[in-house]
Amino acid sequence: MFTLVHQHPDFLIINKHPEVSVHKDDNDQPLLAAVAELTGDKQLYLIHRLDKMTSGLLLLGRNKAAAALLSANFANRTVEKFYIAISTKKPKKKQGVVVGDMSRSRRSSWKLESSKDNPAVTQFFSAAAGNGRRFFLCKPYTGKTHQIRVALRSVGAGITGDTIYGCEEADRGYLHAYSLAFPYQGDTLRFTCPPVQGDLWHSDEVKAVLVEWQSPWTLDWPVLPASLQKACQR
Repeated sequence: MFTLVHQHPDFLIINKHPEVSVHKDDNDQPLLAAVAELTGDKQLYLIHRLDKMTSGLLLLGRNKAAAALLSANFANRTVEKFYIAISTKKPKKKQGVVVGDMSRSRRSSWKLESSKDNPAVTQFFSAAAGNGRRFFLCKPYTGKTHQIRVALRSVGAGITGDTIYGCEEADRGYLHAYSLAFPYQGDTLRFTCPPVQGDLWHSDEVKAVLVEWQSPWTLDWPVLPASLQKACQR
């Protein structure tokens, strides 16, 4: 269900495996129970969430005080998150920013609107992933449900293996929470975790680009206009 990445007295960082749910099921959280069994914690606190299909870095608090501080970082948008994804088709543009309100669509899906009252904001770079696919590095500035999946679908590049927004079946949904940075006790802590599970992550093209993206916070991300920065703080 997971791999332990980092152990701190106040929190844990795990690499959640794909197709593992972080949500409660009948008041039970099997993932947290499995982590607690490994680490000996009596109780763990889920600080943020990942979609079931999404693998990657997940932050867990080990006590109430730490959980409150870490949760406040997400609420105050002082957390940097970077995701990687593989899509079946080339996007309409190789890099850019996707902005728009999100609304409920059919069944459990969401759609991007042209309005920007409370928008989801996602920047991305892309590169060739081999066999006509595209490799993405995404930096979300907001934390909307299905945000990256909807953003890439909106530029014509649904994620490979995504059963809701994609258009190609695969051995998994190719979205991974790759890097996470947050302030804690006066320091900025950074963690990066390359994906392991999934055949497409291991192509020569993807491996070469991952070397270039191994420190995603150092890349030349365009500065968002002041109006978008303000929108992200709502």
